[in-house]
Amino acid sequence: MKLVMFRDPRGEEHPGVVDGGDVVTIDGVESVRELVERDPQFSRAQNASGRRYAMEEIRLRPPIKPTKLIHTSGNFREHEEESKVVNWSHAIAPWIVFFQNVDAIIGQDDDIVYPEHLTTELDHELELAVLLGRSGAFLDEEEAESFIAGYLIFNDITARDIQRREMKSGVFSFCKSIQTFCPLGPWIVTPDEVGDPHTLDMRLTVNGDLRQHSFSGNMSVTLPELIAHHSPLGYSAGDVLTTGTVSGVAGFKEDAQKWYLQPGDAVECAIERVGTLRNRVVSWQEAHGTPPPPFREW
Repeated sequence: MKLVMFRDPRGEEHPGVVDGGDVVTIDGVESVRELVERDPQFSRAQNASGRRYAMEEIRLRPPIKPTKLIHTSGNFREHEEESKVVNWSHAIAPWIVFFQNVDAIIGQDDDIVYPEHLTTELDHELELAVLLGRSGAFLDEEEAESFIAGYLIFNDITARDIQRREMKSGVFSFCKSIQTFCPLGPWIVTPDEVGDPHTLDMRLTVNGDLRQHSFSGNMSVTLPELIAHHSPLGYSAGDVLTTGTVSGVAGFKEDAQKWYLQPGDAVECAIERVGTLRNRVVSWQEAHGTPPPPFREW
């Protein structure tokens, strides 16, 4: 089952379930997050009988705006290995965790706005994300898997020049949390459609050129281990946990400047049995109708 938030032809937003080439509204709830909180078995979605729309009639929105988006870095050790090429200032340790800015979330076909007054090194990071369907804390690995309610795609857009300055203190967050830097979607796929989440092909392309390619099984930990490890933070139903990026980012190439994202680029993130998340990079001028402010080194 694929759960979505969408905007109908009148501009109103609804939760829905994908049925072939259509989307059917889910009655009785205002959002997918409310569905997760009130109906963790998704019975309303399984029995959805609301208004039906053809996919081409509607506009997909971010499938969920979680209370917490718990960001993980360092799980794919191939990403840490590639960082050694450019003498990154700090080792990318496993289990790095921080909270993402949920107000930076965008969805399918939304624009990533390039803030030229803040960065000249805009990068992509393909990640598998997990929807948590229950509240809880201090979990063991045996019970952690039962907290998984679905999967979705996350593109961790990063301003590398800001990140390098932040990492002088050993921490980073601002570089990943600027408005539109959090593409998430295109929908939430329930575990029965995904099967083993450790066997998924993962690809990111820019203008059709393959930039990142790996497999979810290359994580250094399993998803139950990851969920249990971060659980002292406390989970709420509807939280989203990201799992770290794979190798192939622009910033860890010797000729990095050649590979950074630019206005006009079309970015596609594809994860097997989950879907494809599409976003375009646009200039500040195109997004806001005015030139960017003077450059400010953050």
